Formats: sequence, structure tokens, C-alpha cells
Amino acid sequence: MHPGQKLTPGARVVFESGGTERLHGEVLARHFHGRRSIRLWTTTDASVREAVDAIGHVPLPPYIKRLDVDEDRNRYQTVFARERGSIAAPTAGLHFTPQILEHVRARGVQVVELTLHVGYGTFQPVRVEHVEDHRLESERYELPQPAVAAIETARASGRRVLAVGTTTTRTLEAVANANGGRLVAGTGTTDLFIYPGFEFRVVSGLLTNFHLPASSLIMLVAAFAGRDAVMAAYADAIAHGYRFYSYGDAMLIT
Repeated sequence: MHPGQKLTPGARVVFESGGTERLHGEVLARHFHGRRSIRLWTTTDASVREAVDAIGHVPLPPYIKRLDVDEDRNRYQTVFARERGSIAAPTAGLHFTPQILEHVRARGVQVVELTLHVGYGTFQPVRVEHVEDHRLESERYELPQPAVAAIETARASGRRVLAVGTTTTRTLEAVANANGGRLVAGTGTTDLFIYPGFEFRVVSGLLTNFHLPASSLIMLVAAFAGRDAVMAAYADAIAHGYRFYSYGDAMLIT
């Protein structure tokens, strides 16, 4: 909760808009860096989920100088989005449209899908002095059997496995790490923190956005491509006015 310094346990808040929906909240516990445990409820027939949808706003990056509109709810979803659960869109996927995917498939690229529900930990700054002391919060994933079969077939034949985004990368590498280098279908959680020195077992190409400094995301990219190469790319991006954040520019690391 930002700003929320005065909202101690027991404090109550009400969220409302110009409509009839109201969402009530009570602070249950206070944690570090502005975080709270909050109980939410409604006093109408609407569920908490329905109230959030009615009252909530899509978080636009600071370089988009306007208020959010209804269309943003569709635009802030990837073409791969199926299940509700992420707190934000996995931004690399925002660069694809159905038409682009068709062109990709027409070039002989096999596209498979998996799910990782993006959590708060993805955006949590690295505040520790020694990077290995940083901890990510667990995020839920689902790796379907058809995806496993396709990826393992590609690996066995020496073909490249290109991950769309850091979330896909983290899921594949976490499952491989837990199973001796092999992918196994299933659901679970992962708190794998990838930083320079990590040995990638599955992913051999990565499409990813430009991420913020001191984030776990840029450390994953540096682990994959090498710190010097990534810093050079970022310097060039800044010099040419590339955009960061959710709707920012992307790079393909091969």
C-alpha cells in the first residue's frame, strides 16, 4: 500500500468509483517496504473479484500520459493469456499478435505454451548487498505435457528453445533443476532466483523487455547473455530513447 504509513493493523479502507460497487478492506498485518496483509469483502451481491474488476484501474507506465480506458484491459493482456492469477502481464508476450504468431509458425517455429502466475516478487527490488542473499517469493506455474514433449523433442534433435520472457525462462529452468535437467509436466511453485553464474539447461534464446536497474529481471538477462553485453545493450537503449516498463521495447538474445 503506497502511501500507507498510517495504515496500521486494524485500519479499514473503502474503495469505490462512480458506480454502485464498493470494496472494503481491513489491514491485518504490516510488513516491510509498504506491504500489508489485507482482508477484502463486499456488502453487496457482487464478489470481491467482480468489485475489483468494476473499481480497479490498469497500471499504465509513467511515459503514457493519459488516464486508463476500457480498451487497456484488453491491451494489457498477452495473446497467450488464459488463466486469471498474475498480478501483471508477462511483458515479453505483449509484443505478439495473432498475426505475428501465424507468421512465426509459417517460418517453421513450433509454439508451445505454459503458465507462470507473475507475483509481487518479480518486481521486488534487490536491496541486499550480496546478490546471492536476495530471495524471490514463490510463484505458481503449470507446465503441460504437450509443451514438455515438444521441448524435449527439440532439445534431443539439437534445435533451439527460445523463451518468450523471463517468466517462461524461470519456469523451464526451475523444473529442469528439480528433475536432473529434464522437464516434467505438472503444477507447482518456484522461487528460483537466476543471476550471473547460473547454468541454463533448457533455454537457448530469449525475447525480453528492457528491465529496471537493481531488479531480479535484469540479473536473469545478465546471467543469460553476459553482464558486459547486457550493459552495452542497455547503454545503447538509453542513448536512443528506448522505453522500459510494461509497454517498453524488447530485445532478442540468441
